[in-house]
Amino acid sequence: MSSTVLAHEQRTGPATSTPVADSLAVLGRHLQRIRAAPGVVILTQTMPITMLLFFGYVFGSALAVPGQEYRAFLVPGLLAATAANGIMTGMFQSAQDCHRGVMDRFRTLPMSRSAVPLGQTAADLLTTAVGMVPLVLVGLAVGWRIEGGPTAALGAFGLLLLFRFATSWAGCWLGLLIRNEEAAGQLGSATFILPLLSSAYIPTDNLPGWLRTVAEWNPISAMAAATRDLFGNASAPADAAWPVTHPVAGTLAWSAVLLAVFVPLTVRRHARGGE
Repeated sequence: MSSTVLAHEQRTGPATSTPVADSLAVLGRHLQRIRAAPGVVILTQTMPITMLLFFGYVFGSALAVPGQEYRAFLVPGLLAATAANGIMTGMFQSAQDCHRGVMDRFRTLPMSRSAVPLGQTAADLLTTAVGMVPLVLVGLAVGWRIEGGPTAALGAFGLLLLFRFATSWAGCWLGLLIRNEEAAGQLGSATFILPLLSSAYIPTDNLPGWLRTVAEWNPISAMAAATRDLFGNASAPADAAWPVTHPVAGTLAWSAVLLAVFVPLTVRRHARGGE
């Protein structure tokens, strides 16, 4: 148990503890944990940059995107994939805490049951916001440009963080369900396929009919299309599925669904523990 949470336990009791204070204490604990062992965060944040350089320069010449250069198409997709990566990080962190008995210790404290997952997802949101900066800078260095104006660009980053927050809750619930650090790591690596089945890396209009339908109803496709639209990089095909032709509304809808489903499931699962 970190010193941040222990200090919070000493300062507060059943009469003074509040969900906000409890969540801030857990958030501080996760930020301290990241500072003490930054390896996982560094890996997850540098992976999109590696993929940008690899896909952009190795495969870029072989991938044709009508009306634009492939790297300009790829950067918003990688930002969307980074937002979706909250599933993997949330799952691993929750499973790790369960496996090591930290979650059981939290449940013995006089604190809000929603504070632990909320503090974890809030910490993930902060680290993601910081971690997106290097990807944006490298994207600008390789030729990507923000063409849609500052207000639209801020809207794009806001949508990315909202989607990341929603996927982090989904990952947190999965980690509480799995409760095993090794199993979560193995399953987390399998989530790499989700962006591949979307428009994050390639246009979907040339995919076979059934696969195109699957890709366009993938929430990551709506996020990627919204990012491209708000950055002024590309518009979706007119005959695409509704979440892709209305990407901002589609992303908001997917995020709302994920939060409505996984926030109560996660809080309930944390309160029940291993039952």
